[in-house]
Amino acid sequence: MATLKDIAERTGVSVNTVSLALRGSPRVGQSTRERILESARALDYTPNHAAQALVTRRNMTVGLLLTDMTSPVLTQVAQKLEIELKARGYVTLLAASNGDGAEEERALATFRSRQVDGVLVYPNHRRHLDGIRRLAASGMPVVLLAGKEVEGLDVVTIDEQHGSALAARHLIALGHERIGLIDSDRATGNSEKIDGYRQALGEAGIAIDPALIVGPGGHGISQGYAAMGQLMTLPDPPTAVLASTDRIAMGGLRWCQENGIDVPSEVSVFGYDNVEYAEAAAPPLSSVNYPAEDIAQAAAGLIIERIDSGTDAGRRIVLKPELVIRSSIAARRGHTGNRPA
Repeated sequence: MATLKDIAERTGVSVNTVSLALRGSPRVGQSTRERILESARALDYTPNHAAQALVTRRNMTVGLLLTDMTSPVLTQVAQKLEIELKARGYVTLLAASNGDGAEEERALATFRSRQVDGVLVYPNHRRHLDGIRRLAASGMPVVLLAGKEVEGLDVVTIDEQHGSALAARHLIALGHERIGLIDSDRATGNSEKIDGYRQALGEAGIAIDPALIVGPGGHGISQGYAAMGQLMTLPDPPTAVLASTDRIAMGGLRWCQENGIDVPSEVSVFGYDNVEYAEAAAPPLSSVNYPAEDIAQAAAGLIIERIDSGTDAGRRIVLKPELVIRSSIAARRGHTGNRPA
């Protein structure tokens, strides 16, 4: 393999100048830099990151742990994070826990053994964070990408309770009082979406019917399909349904299509995350927007800040989601418009 010394001998400059040029330092003139880069390409030079790490004490690698590699919103965030980190000179090492606490522990151990410079985590469970806390206690910069109140850890997230409350309030303003909730998140210790739902109904003086709250047992289309069937076959079914993910909502739309229930004239359907295919659903799905690019920018900035400064953790960056209104929702039949928006 070609070395810095080989490039230096080929170009007639010092090894230090070669190193500076390859790192984009302004201390090297343009013509000299171009000559060095041309020689590096001719020699097929590849940086020795292991050797660099011995000097800089950095591997220029950040670990990213997802809960579900098939989740459209998580893969979207992963893509945005990879772009953001690459622009800062870092490589992303990706892993998934697949909803398994033991897998999460193994992934964190792998990150540590690979000596990554920092770790970004979607936790498998919002309340079981012992493994993540141990990793942070070892001195590893860690940023959670979900969680409401997490003492002693950095968090970059959206206010999911706010988003859920916004969606429920919008449905209430359209005259809906029997609003179903398909909530897949409580099983992972996340009560924010059901809290937002309860908050909005309480503000409107609407009694909460436990029969209208369904835990589908998963996050996929098939679970949404089954949960919608459970709600719509109640003696007094809902006139609107709020789902905790767009995939669940898509399953609900399919159940309605197959069972002759018109959306939105008979039941309105609201999703959460605003993934790319929500707009292509039939009908196009209203959703709470998950700002993946904003999350990625904030998380990349915070993890690099922690890596560079080594300052104490505990910072929270919480983004407020907005609604994306499409044709899967409408006013309840017979609604006179008396309820305020």
